[in-house]
Amino acid sequence: NCVIRGKLSANQIEGDLVKTVGKAFPRDSRAPKRWPSGTITVRVYDDQPFNRQIVIPAVAFSGARHERENSDTYSSCRLIVRKNGAEIYNRTAMDNTLVYSGVIDMPAGRGDMTLEFSVSAWWVNGWYPTASISDLLVVVMKKATAGITIS
Repeated sequence: NCVIRGKLSANQIEGDLVKTVGKAFPRDSRAPKRWPSGTITVRVYDDQPFNRQIVIPAVAFSGARHERENSDTYSSCRLIVRKNGAEIYNRTAMDNTLVYSGVIDMPAGRGDMTLEFSVSAWWVNGWYPTASISDLLVVVMKKATAGITIS
């Protein structure tokens, strides 16, 4: 434990200036091809004296179009994201790929942050859906602009 009242340069830092965690979305095992189904809950504790940012790099999810003689049917994949219980994203992919990414500020002293990522998939005619979603990656870092300029 020490306090540095000046400038410190370091090439190797141990600690939690940046933390990352990744997880695959749950799957429904009722079908031979398991489809995305379930919720991942992320809790970031307000245990640091500095402001932080939570970064969610791209999460890609997609459904599929199934061509039939008389009409096409679709497998759908929906992603819902909630921040402290409030919905901040809700989209459904059918025959396309959608992407969610986000940057969420977490000021120090304002309490823990809970993020929920819920995925579901279905096919309108009751068949097993053809849907996919990439893994979730969460990056938590100290919020600072020192040494960075954007113009």
